[in-house]
Order: sequence, then structure tokens, then C-alpha cells
Amino acid sequence: MPKVKVDGVEIEVENGTTVLQACEIAGKEIPRFCYHERLSIAGNCRMCLVEIERSAKPVASCAMPAAEGQVIFTNTEMVKKAREGVMEFLLINHPLDCPICDQGGECDLQDQSVNYGGRSSRYELNKRSVKEKYMGPLIKTQMNRCIHCTRCIRFAEEIAGVPDLGAINRGENMEITTFLEKTVDSELSANVIDLCPVGALTSKPYAFEARPWELTKTETIDVMDAVGSNIRVDTKGWDVKRILPRINEDINEEWISDKTRYACDGLSSNRIDQPYIKKEGKLTPCSWEEAFLKISEEFKKTANIGGLVGDLVDLETIFSLKNLLSSVSGSDSVDFRQKDFYIDPSHPSNYLFNTPIAEIDDADLFLLVGANPRLEATMINSRIRKNFVSKKSEVFSIGNPGDQTYKINLLGDNLNILKDIEAEKNLFADKIKKSKKPIFIIGESVLNSKQGKFVLETSKNILKKYNALSGLNTLHRNASSVGALMLGAYNTNQDVLKNEILYLIGADEIEIDSKNKFIIYQGSHGSKNTKIADVVLPGAAYTEKDSLYVNLEGRVQAAYKASFPPGDAKEDWKILRALSDVLKKPLKFNTIEQLRSKIFESFSVLPEINQLPKVKTENLSIASVDTLDSKVNFTILDYYQTNEIARSSKTMMECKSAREQLAKTGTDD
Repeated sequence: MPKVKVDGVEIEVENGTTVLQACEIAGKEIPRFCYHERLSIAGNCRMCLVEIERSAKPVASCAMPAAEGQVIFTNTEMVKKAREGVMEFLLINHPLDCPICDQGGECDLQDQSVNYGGRSSRYELNKRSVKEKYMGPLIKTQMNRCIHCTRCIRFAEEIAGVPDLGAINRGENMEITTFLEKTVDSELSANVIDLCPVGALTSKPYAFEARPWELTKTETIDVMDAVGSNIRVDTKGWDVKRILPRINEDINEEWISDKTRYACDGLSSNRIDQPYIKKEGKLTPCSWEEAFLKISEEFKKTANIGGLVGDLVDLETIFSLKNLLSSVSGSDSVDFRQKDFYIDPSHPSNYLFNTPIAEIDDADLFLLVGANPRLEATMINSRIRKNFVSKKSEVFSIGNPGDQTYKINLLGDNLNILKDIEAEKNLFADKIKKSKKPIFIIGESVLNSKQGKFVLETSKNILKKYNALSGLNTLHRNASSVGALMLGAYNTNQDVLKNEILYLIGADEIEIDSKNKFIIYQGSHGSKNTKIADVVLPGAAYTEKDSLYVNLEGRVQAAYKASFPPGDAKEDWKILRALSDVLKKPLKFNTIEQLRSKIFESFSVLPEINQLPKVKTENLSIASVDTLDSKVNFTILDYYQTNEIARSSKTMMECKSAREQLAKTGTDD
């Protein structure tokens, strides 16, 4: 490993390290605009200039490899003068509109012009003017501010896998634009806003909403899918103004999906803010006492009570509902499944994404079985693409999931192909023999009562044959699914919908025949099932409570309260705790700390917060299954409308319309 000197300090760096990285290891700050550690090196802003001994001129440190014996200086007079010159050129055409720029207060150009720029401009000619570009409903452009760092172009090509952005013309006349000025058709498109070091690309829905110093920042967890991306929620007063990614190398790195980022405006629309009781066929506002009394009266009439858990429900609420129904009626009829969904809860490996998300980077072979990771788990898909780009790993699929931003080798659409692989009659069998770390990803489209057992057991058998059971992965779509499975919130013996009383908690994705049923709906947003409910109880959304969620790999993560529920709405577990007092079956906890303690005591399968579960695949049983001649039929997934918060979001509706318009015009080909 080469040894270099940085401002008199000798350090040892790994082979392939750049001079810029070596300077950072030595604790020296190097300004930069075009360089980003997750993107390829462009070397076109020249802000990172340093002086190297025996070099006649300053060197761009981001593009220069560190070599044995280099002597680097980061703060000499030559370096300072060079950086001042570069900054002056960058500011020649940059408009002086910081007071009206949404990037103000968190702008790299502002910070670096203060720290490394000169005191005044010598430029007296007219600045250039660039026509604004249309990039869709999420990205607002002010291209006069662009400094041509090309971060957005490199992100679109390398990370998102959608080469919609590019540059036209040269030199001062260079412009960043999309092909035919169409929408950037990627579920990761808004990450270019975070990457842009100036105010050229800003958030269209957030435009002129607030300044960074006015916002309260809360680090929490996303629930728009089962990945559990780490996010920061920025609020002003009680309103959620924006959501930004939080770095977590084990899960989402520093990216988030557009739905994670922009569905938050749905938190202020279509809210249930007070209890309701149905009188003469109409839902009428009432007090909490009236609502609880009505529920109490109905509970006395029957013991046939069932609970249905929705997509966004946290561990505390699931546990409280299970305990409430069990103590009141002895019922264990609680389920999280709102569709035909095969599960085998006999071992955690049967329903977990057993490969840690970060280890997707190390895989050398992928098989998708009825999975569409681009829409079902966008951050998982970005990891697969990262592996595909860096390691050139092959991706095979049974069933055609459509464009996944990387090349897919289709094996066919009949699930019997799995039996052919097992019998080594398929070309994929040769691939898996040579593979050191294969990964199978099974989607919910094939996890149904007809196909689920065959797919799961055959996949296990193939992977066991090659000593790779840790590569068995179930791709869940919903934030509550794995947590509900770990807490035993399922009933394989009885259909929950056959109960006389149904307690729905955020269960919005299921059609219910309300005839001869008493229905209680508890949730944050109005939905089709709110309309058929006899009692409606207002709950809190995911940004309005302290709660725990389990992501698809079984990792327990804590979400934190960033704002408050509207009106009389309360946190869900508190509603169930208060109802238990009215029913004279008080639950045995009063605080969230006591509740969490009960959860972890009762279910040892749950790992500590932010840890992966310790699951041993050695004792995973495998059942023999008959050949199944059945095709993969992908369930239709409306990406921007997957839950009630997203359906209440104006921005998500605009994204849906923009995508439909792309399909209509044919410019998405």
C-alpha cells in the first residue's frame, strides 16, 4: 500500500485511492462540486485542486491516483489562488438570486464561495441565460444556476439505470436536459435534487415552503414499502414539509424512492380527525366515550371477533390488538393478509429476506421468481443494479417483470422451470453450480395458495443442494408484513372475514361484504372501508407516533414522532389500551416502554433494535412437492397508489398521470 504525505503528515492508503480520498483520510477538507463517492469520476469542476511536489501546476485531486512517495499540499498560496480562480469562473454566469433560491442555506456553492472564493467579481459582461427544462412533476429546474458538474447525468446512468438525462452543446453553451424534455422515468429520480450542489435542480412540491433553519428535523423510518429506508422528516409546526434520505449503508445507502420522498403531502389530506358512529346509515361525529360504548355493547353480543391489520401498522399496534381480542373473547383470529397470500411460519427463513440487503453487493447470480423489485422494493432493485454494473452478475427471471434497469435473462413463465433446475435440465442449473453466492428472490405474485408452497419448497430444495439456503429471499411489499408474521398475527385455520365483528386497523386494500357484520375501522385516512364501518376511530400516521417496524430482512427499526395527529386522533396502541379499560379487560401496560418490553419478552424471534435476527437455516425443513404446471401472473401494482397515504397525495397522483402520459405518447421506450 502506498505511503503519501499530506501537509507534512505521512499516511498509508489502499491501492486505487485518489489524492482527494487520501487528503480526507488525513483529515483535510477538499472542496468539490463534481466529485461524489458513489458516482464515477468526472473531474470537470476543478474545485478540488491541490499542489503535488514536482508538479508544475495544481492537480485535480479527485482524478489523480495516490502513488508511493507523493508529497501533497492542500493549503499553499498556489492552491488558494487556483481555487479562487476556479470559483470566479463558476460564478461568472451564476445568477445572484440566493434570496429566492430554495437551495439557500444548504448550498455547496454558497459555502464554498465563502470559504474558498475571492472577495469580489471582476466580470462586467452579461450573464448567459438558459431556457428552463421540463423534468416531470418532482424536479423544478433553474438552469441558469447550473455549473455543469454532471452529477445528475451520472446518477441517472449509473445508479438509476435510466439514461434520460444528458448534455447538449459545449463549453459555455452546454445545457443539461432530458430527451425531448420528457419526464425522468425513474422511481429514484428525485435523488438528483440532493446531489445537485447548486439550486439548478430543486424540489417542485417543496418550492418556497420553508427555509432549512425553520425546520425541525426528525430521524425516522419509511413505511412506503417493506425495505425500511432510513429517512429524515422535516417539519414546520405540525406540517411535514419534506422527507430526505438518511445514510444507512446496510439498507438504503443514501438514496430513497420518489414515493418515500413525496407521498408525505398525503399526510395532510383525507384525514380522520374525530370518532364517528353510523346512525341511520350515515357516519356521525361522536365523542370517544360514545364510540367505545358502542363497541362495548357489540362485543357483549358475540365472541366471533376478528382483527385485520393493514399495510402500515407498527409492532405496538399489532401486539395490542392481538392481546385485546384474546383477552375479550379468547379469539386468535387476527391476520395481516388482505389477499390470497401463502405463508409458512414454521421457520423465519420461510418468510424473511434472508440475504442481508448490504450483501446483495456480493452476490454473483440472481433468480427472480415472480418478483418485480423495481416496483415492489425500489431500494432492493438499486442494489441489484449496483451489483450488475460493478460485478457483471447475471440476472435470470421466471416470469417477465418488465424493465428493471438491467439486463434480465428470461427462462420462461412456467413455474415448472424450477423443477427442471432441480433436476439439472435447465441452463440455469449450470450457472448455479458455478456460483459461490446465488440469490433467489420470490415475489408476492407467486406466493398464493395455488403456487406458493410449490415455489417456496422447490426453491429451498435447489438452494440446499448447493449449500446456499441463505440466498432464499421473500420480497414483501408492505411495512407491516414481517412484523405481523413475527408476532404471530395470522390465522391459517380460519378466514378472519367470517367473524361477526371485524376490527380493521388501516386495512384499506380488501373488499369486505359488510352484510350482517359490525365493522370497526381504526386508521389515519378515510378509505373505502371507512365508508362501510359502523364505528370509525381516528389513529396516527407513521410520522405522528413513536413506533417499531420490522423490515423484510427481519431488522427491527424505530420510527420517531415528528409531528402530531390532527384533531382528536391518537396513537393506535393508546386507543386499544383505552378501549380495553372500557371493556373491563385492561391491557397490562401503560407506557410505550412497558409495551415494548412485553413485546420483546413474548417473542424471542425479534432481534434487538437495528440488528438482524439470528436465524439458522440448518434446521429449515423442506417438504416434497409435486410438479406444478402453472404460469407466473404478475399482480398489477400501481406504484404511486399502493396505500391510503399515497392515494391521498396530490404529488403521487401527478406522478401517476405523468407516467401514464409517457406510456400514451410512447416516449418511455
